[in-house]
Amino acid sequence: MIVKALTENGVTANESVTPRPPAKRNSGFWKSVLQQKYLYLMSLPFVIWVFIFSYVPIWGWLMAFQNYKPAKSFGEQKWVGLDNFKELFQDERFYLVLRNTLSMSVLGLIFGFVVPITFAVMLNELRGSIFKRTVQTVSYLPHFVSWVVVGGIVYKTLAIDGGIVNDLLMWLHITDEPIQFMAQGKYFWGILTASDIWKETGWGAIIYLAAITGIDKELYEAAKVDGAGRIKQVFNITLPGIRSTVMVLLIMNIGHLVGIGFEKQFQLQNNLVTDYSEVLDLYALKYGIQIMRFSYGTAISMFTSVVSVILLFTANGLMKKFTKESIM
Repeated sequence: MIVKALTENGVTANESVTPRPPAKRNSGFWKSVLQQKYLYLMSLPFVIWVFIFSYVPIWGWLMAFQNYKPAKSFGEQKWVGLDNFKELFQDERFYLVLRNTLSMSVLGLIFGFVVPITFAVMLNELRGSIFKRTVQTVSYLPHFVSWVVVGGIVYKTLAIDGGIVNDLLMWLHITDEPIQFMAQGKYFWGILTASDIWKETGWGAIIYLAAITGIDKELYEAAKVDGAGRIKQVFNITLPGIRSTVMVLLIMNIGHLVGIGFEKQFQLQNNLVTDYSEVLDLYALKYGIQIMRFSYGTAISMFTSVVSVILLFTANGLMKKFTKESIM
């Protein structure tokens, strides 16, 4: 039958049928660029910005292996190898600072996730639209307040003379005299975490509210028909529906466990709580930049960046293995 079909189409049985070469794939990268040229042009300034401010400065990491002197050119700098890193890891202050950094990071990671998610779910359950919008607007306004202002509010609130917290504790007879919250290091981590939650909860809840909005409403209707109450709907529909968003944000935040910045600590610290408030970025500022030890400060920052990348890839790998969620 095959020979007959070939004969009917003008091909004899003795002739070989040469397969046609595959057509060139026109759906390549450059065709995609031409089709989406305006989108690529719009993103080009941001790509350039990231390259200039995020990748070009990596060249400065070479300072960590030098005894850098600003007055000398790059070729005149003295290379010291890993001496700055050896000094860093032999400094007892470094491990104290690392303890503070990780402790505050873990507290912020735990409460910074639980509280915004809980707030977003509770806000989603509100029925009055006007009240819901008002609460949401008021909750994320502190995000736009500078940490300089927040630091002043915290100091005034916890002051021993006229501070509302101490006045309330004494009025409730919980304590007989004012507590010096800002002068005792054991309170610092809790104060900083509570301040951060107050400032960022409303802003952090926005992305979870957006994820909740994307959940199919028919799932809730079907759950109601089956007799599921609002609590069961939250645990069986809402939370599983935002799982991907939670996992992605969790992975990204784990990558910042070591590099948490220094604005909050800088505004709330004082000389009495330095052993609890100093973090790696403040350590690099104090023992690197301020005393002109630029190479040592670069070594600290390089350590922070490398550990952050390791944590990011580790968290991404573990999440991908156990939850099938990842960012890469």
